[in-house]
Amino acid sequence: MTHTLAPRQMLSVAVHFFEHTAAIVIGLVLMIIGLALGVTLIMLPVGIVMGLIGVAMLVGGLFARIDRA
Repeated sequence: MTHTLAPRQMLSVAVHFFEHTAAIVIGLVLMIIGLALGVTLIMLPVGIVMGLIGVAMLVGGLFARIDRA
């Protein structure tokens, strides 16, 4: 017996893909901003925090899986 994909399932797959893509892109941007802020000695603590948040978002976007079952 074959299972067909409903439009709702296809939309759900597309939304999950774009959510993960957005998390990866935002994580990369935050890491770059954190690196830029870390260059200046005054903004080093803020840069470290932003960089670590960016790393967490990047890893979450790559590996996190949330099921609603």
